[in-house]
Amino acid sequence: MSSCRDAGTQAFYLFDIPTLRHACTCAIHVAGLRPCTLACKCIHQRADLPHTPHANLPACVDVCSFAIQHVGMKIISVVSRKGGSGKTTLTLNLAMAAIEAGQKVVVIDLDPQQSSSRCARLRSSEEPVIVSAHAPILPALIEKAREGRADLVVIDTPPESGTAALLAAKSADLILIPCQPSGLDLDAVGDTVNIAKLAGKPAMFVLNGCKAASSLADMAADVLSDYQVPLAPVRIGSRVAFVKSLAAGKGVVEFEPSGRSADEIRQLYIHTNQQGDT
Repeated sequence: MSSCRDAGTQAFYLFDIPTLRHACTCAIHVAGLRPCTLACKCIHQRADLPHTPHANLPACVDVCSFAIQHVGMKIISVVSRKGGSGKTTLTLNLAMAAIEAGQKVVVIDLDPQQSSSRCARLRSSEEPVIVSAHAPILPALIEKAREGRADLVVIDTPPESGTAALLAAKSADLILIPCQPSGLDLDAVGDTVNIAKLAGKPAMFVLNGCKAASSLADMAADVLSDYQVPLAPVRIGSRVAFVKSLAAGKGVVEFEPSGRSADEIRQLYIHTNQQGDT
């Protein structure tokens, strides 16, 4: 096979969308570390083609961009009726991970506190596009993002507005439900699960703010299993890097790209890319 673009084209026709999206996402992230070898190997293995060891990073990113354009825009809504669950932190960090992966991202901030929008004012980069809005204009903003050829829309929702949360959930391909391993969070999670069920869209729990060397996350996972909603395989730790990075208008993948927090966010991004495709 002459190039990574050819491999990507072959993969597009040979594999379903979740498999292709996963292959391309993996390729981008590995390409960021070892552009000439592992990224191309990932793509070629998925396409069942010989490994081309001399391909470079731009070619690998080109494959992934090609695939993303064909699978269309994805919408993730981050929803929790519990304040302080980490919705904005997850929203912004997933957006930054997607940008790192070469995607064009729009963040829609439905929370009146406008925490995501404040982050935009701290950033030197114009990406991601962050728009503060009220729920009634959400469909129009999503359509505008689609017309602008966005690859990913991430919606940050307010905790107190069931109407806004339900509209965001209905608009999503995937609903992320962040939950900290605490009794208060676990007691409140049922309301959010009900919103996901009303929306009729795929949902996934994300254990957030997990402390090292603590059994609380395991206990929380057991409680969440009763809801018959999948739990993300990666847990997001409670680390100061998340606080410091957002205070600087950055995601952890930008602030500490080789840190554990960045690694967790990348893993979560890869996993979310495999979910909610139709």
